[in-house]
Amino acid sequence: MMSARHVMIALALCLMGGSAAHAEDTLYRDLGGTDGIVRLVDKAYDHILSDDRIKATFDDVAIPRVKRMISDQICALAGGPCVYKGSDMKTVHRGIHINVNQFNALVEDLEQGMDDAGVPFRTQNRLLALLAPMERDIVTR
Repeated sequence: MMSARHVMIALALCLMGGSAAHAEDTLYRDLGGTDGIVRLVDKAYDHILSDDRIKATFDDVAIPRVKRMISDQICALAGGPCVYKGSDMKTVHRGIHINVNQFNALVEDLEQGMDDAGVPFRTQNRLLALLAPMERDIVTR
């Protein structure tokens, strides 16, 4: 069952024509630029790595590298100058067997990280709308 927040994101995607290929021109700036994005990713990972629901998923992961890759990916999606050089989400998550509850936990931790970083609710929703389509490639069970 989708949370009200996820329903809102799905609605936003529909209103955007279902395309998350490009961000609004102001999203990168509204996230605080590269520094703001790095800050929100750092804060999100504070929650992720202490979340009993998902922290074990990251036991053998090079966290600094993952944080850097996610920051670049968010920066690029938000219309910033960064270039995401990582693999697609399906390839990255192959064999991890993430379920919808784990995915939702990560989204909640990201939301908490954005709150901690002072990202306004509307800006959070704009970013989440860009990230939401990745669920189909990340959730495999």
